[in-house]
Amino acid sequence: MTNQMHTVLYVGVTSNIIGRIWQHKNKFYPDSFTAKFNCDKLVYYLFYPHIEEAIAAEKAIKGGNRKNKINLVNTLNPQWVDLYDDLIKE
Repeated sequence: MTNQMHTVLYVGVTSNIIGRIWQHKNKFYPDSFTAKFNCDKLVYYLFYPHIEEAIAAEKAIKGGNRKNKINLVNTLNPQWVDLYDDLIKE
């Protein structure tokens, strides 16, 4: 997730991506990191068959530097468009 100016990057894991992104977009938790920094744009996601794999990937991404995160987004979404609307259509 990022904000409209792409100055903040947020990495998370969830078992309900549509519901969780909706929460971010609607600032369901007003004191959360994503609410404070207006991270309401889904620019990258990946599904894993097992939660352990998702958690390991999250830790690896969080452990990387900003440049690596930007490169990761650019591989899937070079225009940095919000992927949420397409996700809910599936």
